[in-house]
Amino acid sequence: MDMLSRTFSALSDPTRRAILARLANGGATVGELAEPFEMSLPAVSRHLKMLTDAGLIERHTEAQWRRCELRGEGLRAAADWIEHYRKFWEASFDRLDAFLRDTEPKPKKGKPNPRRKDR
Repeated sequence: MDMLSRTFSALSDPTRRAILARLANGGATVGELAEPFEMSLPAVSRHLKMLTDAGLIERHTEAQWRRCELRGEGLRAAADWIEHYRKFWEASFDRLDAFLRDTEPKPKKGKPNPRRKDR
């Protein structure tokens, strides 16, 4: 599986998104990340492994604690991919808007437009 697919797969789960949101406030231990969830530590570790494999977090050991930190660059590929399509759709909507303006019927002078409702 390519890295972009791993990233979107990791982001597809609400638990993993919640973990990323928590890590946006700073690093945390595995135990701290597990606190709000009603699941076992091994289950949380599986989520963390998926986030690590996707390049979204990094894990390291400090004394007896395993700490996790957000890797902002891990989201870069997904953000760039989304940005490409955002630009595509904005350009498409701009062209549609221009087309609709250009093809809008012009009211004839002297006669009110029967399809136009005055507000």
